[in-house]
Amino acid sequence: MAKRRPPTVHGLALIDKPAGMTSHDVVSKLRKLLNERRIGHAGTLDPDATGVMVVGVGYVTRLMQFLSGMDKTYTCEVVFGSETNTLDDSGTVTATFDMGELTLDAVRAAATKLTGPIMQVPPMVSALKVDGKRLHELAREGIEVERKPRPVTVHSFDVHSVRVEGGVTIANIEVRCSSGTYVRTLAADLGTLLGGYAHLRNLRRTTVGDFTLADCTSIENAQLLEPITALRSMTRVVADADTAVKIRHGRSFPAWDGSAPWAVVDEAGALLAVYEADGPHAKPLVVLAEAIA
Repeated sequence: MAKRRPPTVHGLALIDKPAGMTSHDVVSKLRKLLNERRIGHAGTLDPDATGVMVVGVGYVTRLMQFLSGMDKTYTCEVVFGSETNTLDDSGTVTATFDMGELTLDAVRAAATKLTGPIMQVPPMVSALKVDGKRLHELAREGIEVERKPRPVTVHSFDVHSVRVEGGVTIANIEVRCSSGTYVRTLAADLGTLLGGYAHLRNLRRTTVGDFTLADCTSIENAQLLEPITALRSMTRVVADADTAVKIRHGRSFPAWDGSAPWAVVDEAGALLAVYEADGPHAKPLVVLAEAIA
């Protein structure tokens, strides 16, 4: 078997994913545009969803572990009165219920019950694996399995407006939540709390951690940012030339000031490594200095 060539292109790409593409499609297109095979992202978006995708290129893929668990913000519309088999408007309507014209106050009151630490059942259309197989693969086979509720946190669930179209109430919402939260499930649960059904449409991810839509470009105009950009919210430590040599050899050090983990950079600001706390010491978690030198 031919040995895979080491990556030669390194950086962080922030992409505003268009509708109609899977997250894998985005990665595949970037591989062609950048002529680099080693590319990964920090969180899947549904094909119909749009918005912020954080993509690591080359050895920056090793930093995605620090970004995948970040909080995220979404906007969408919740359509009341109908349930679909995908919990969004890409699916088939499976049930309807006349919910009348819901008021803004009523929808906001229901949303407060879905705010804070909650237990959430993953939808069958999710990428979560059960016994080695993804739920959405089972769903396509017409198989439904029991899913255990998982703890998630909805930091805010804002209902910005409510309108009526053709006798159907539609709410514009914005949700800031922990990683692993399914907004389509929140939409369905909101309908249940209001005595009927609901599904979402026009899902858009507006933030991942402190990365926003304003940071993003289209896929075609992708810009590679310096690797340290991926860790811009992490405590930063500047290493002098002698320390940088030791870091390249994976040496440990007395713990630095500030909260761990630490992003260690050289005197020019280039990322060398990520260190974690080990009692009173700092030990290397990821070393990039040699890889991208």
